[in-house]
Parts: sequence; C-alpha cells; structure tokens
Amino acid sequence: MAGLFSMAACTPTPSAETGVAADTSTEAAGPATGDDAPYAMADFATVRKFDAHVHANDADTSMLQQARADNFELLSINVDYPDFPSLQHQREITLAQAKADPAHFHWAATFSMSGFGDKAWLQQVNAGLDRDVAEGAVAVKVWKNIGMVEKDAQGKAIMLDNPGLAPVAEHVRALGVPLIAHQGEPYNCWLPLDKMTTNNDREYFAKHPQYHMYLHPEQPSHATLMAARDRFVAAHPTLRVVGAHMASLEYDVDVLAGFLDRFPNATVDLAARMSQVQYQSNADRAKVRDFFIRYQDRLLYGTDLTQSPGAEPAQVKAETHAVWQSDWRYLATAETQHVDVLEADVQGLGLPRSVIDKVYYSNAVREFNLQRAL
Repeated sequence: MAGLFSMAACTPTPSAETGVAADTSTEAAGPATGDDAPYAMADFATVRKFDAHVHANDADTSMLQQARADNFELLSINVDYPDFPSLQHQREITLAQAKADPAHFHWAATFSMSGFGDKAWLQQVNAGLDRDVAEGAVAVKVWKNIGMVEKDAQGKAIMLDNPGLAPVAEHVRALGVPLIAHQGEPYNCWLPLDKMTTNNDREYFAKHPQYHMYLHPEQPSHATLMAARDRFVAAHPTLRVVGAHMASLEYDVDVLAGFLDRFPNATVDLAARMSQVQYQSNADRAKVRDFFIRYQDRLLYGTDLTQSPGAEPAQVKAETHAVWQSDWRYLATAETQHVDVLEADVQGLGLPRSVIDKVYYSNAVREFNLQRAL
C-alpha cells in the first residue's frame, strides 16, 4: 500500500537514518546553561512542537495519532496537485480532522486556477476563501503550478506576480491569514546530475528526465521564478507570506538570509529541505548554526510528510515518528547521525533551546494566529 512521502520537490526527500553516535563536543564558548543549553533526545516527547507542513490526504487519523503521541500539532495543507485527491476531498478530510481535534490539527485552504482570468473565477475563489477561513482555515496555499504549469490564453506561463492574482492576494491579506507560497523546485532541478547535492534528487531526475529542468531550457529558470515571487512579495508588503520549502532557496543559507532581510513580512518553513541544510552544515556548521540563531523568529519547522490514501496505519506512524526524531536529533542536539541521501555522517546543530522553542512551536502559533499560551 501507499505510505508516507515528501511531496514538495520533484522527488521525495526521506530523512531516514541508519546509525547514531553521541557527540560529546561543546560549542567553542563552552557548555551552555539555562535557555541556551541544547535539548537532548530524551526531551523530544515532552517539548511542544508544531509541524507546519504536512498533507493528511486520508480520513484515517494515523498521522494525527502520532502527532498526539509525539507532542506535535499539525498544519495540513491542501494543494492543487493532480496526484492528490480532489480539492473538495482534501477539504473534507482536513475539515473533519480539524473539527475532531482542533488542539492538534489545523489546515490551510487553497484554490483552483481553472478559469483564471474570468471575473467569475475571482468571485468564486474569494467566496471560497471566505468560507474556508470562516470554517477554520489558518492559511491559504499557492503552489508551483503557478509559474511552472499554468498558461494564459497566449500560452505564456502565469507567474505569481501576474496582475490577475493581486486581488486574491489582497483578499487573503484582508482575511488576516498568511499565504503559503511554493514557487519552485529545489535548485538541484536546474543542475546537471553530477552537480546535484543529494542522491535522491540525482536518482529521481535520472529516471524522470521530463521533470529535470536542466534538460528543458524552454521552461522558466529558477532565477525567473524567484524574481516573480520576489516582485509579488514586494508588491504586497502587508501580506504575511510563508515561503514553503525555505522559499525554494534551500541551496544557500546566505541567499535565504538576503530574502528574509529584504522582506520583513516573510517567514519560511523547512519542509523537505533538511538534507540541503545538512549538506551545507557539513561544509560549514558554524555558518548554518549562526543562520538559525540569527533568524530564529522567521523559521518554521515542517516536513512535507504526506499520508496517502490507503496508507498502512502502522507504517504511517512509524515513518512519521522516524522523520520527526531524525530532524530533532539534527536541530536540537549535537549528536551525529548518518544521512543516506548525502552518504555522510552529519553532526547536529545543537541549537539553544530558546531557539528550538521558536522554530518548533511559538513561531507557528504567532504566524497562524492560534492564540496559544506560550
């Protein structure tokens, strides 16, 4: 049966580990204390956490059950992805789970691009978003079909900064919820196979050349997509924007820092990009660790774990728990684990617990207006 997978990229990005070794080193400044002391693996179950990017696409509640067991809240994001259930079915699933357990399950709405450009389309989209927010949606998602798939009447790609999308953006702003924007594939998608940084991307694009943008120069470049997204964010400075998947700038934390500096209304989630962060920290751990500390108020923990229709419940729980624990080991502790897709051992960042508390919980509560007691 189908199980869990990470949908954000052209290819799944599993976080499975094959071995863990304790690391007894301390930071250069010496052992930290209080709020600066890193958490341990033993703290995983007791610390409040929030996965700000999952897809619960089955009425079965196995992922939600694991979230309760591991002290997580979930944000399940509906998306106009052809391999997912219909938008109506996604909405029914997420609405039901949110109503059943509003303390642990939240959802983000979306809309179809079918009919884009018609006055009726805009009215229908905005009315649907009104209904969804009234029924509890805490965000709205726009996907990479805008920029990479959808075409106008002249056959030109519809980019995020298309004037026809501006009224939707302003409506989302008026509703008081953030817009979650996923506007590109991982940067690896535009590189030759031998220049890609992770094995899973390399293997996927070797088998699926039709999705390998390096082979399709007629398609928008990564730079073109990012420029359109940046123009959009700049044009809506009071709209809160969550850049999904590290705003598709996962390949370089310095570039991502520039994006965050330029756009104070933006935050980013880490969904399905942990191996890219680990690749960079293996080259310069201090730089990556400093990035997380500097931008601790702008980062949201997320995985992109997806519960497919018909997934085996025990498998869902086991794989969800494994990914969450692996990421916790990397971000919250200084332990070393083997990362298969990098064919390398990776030392954890051992971030201060005050930073972990923000990245893993309070930033999401703030961004999605959940009004929790922090």
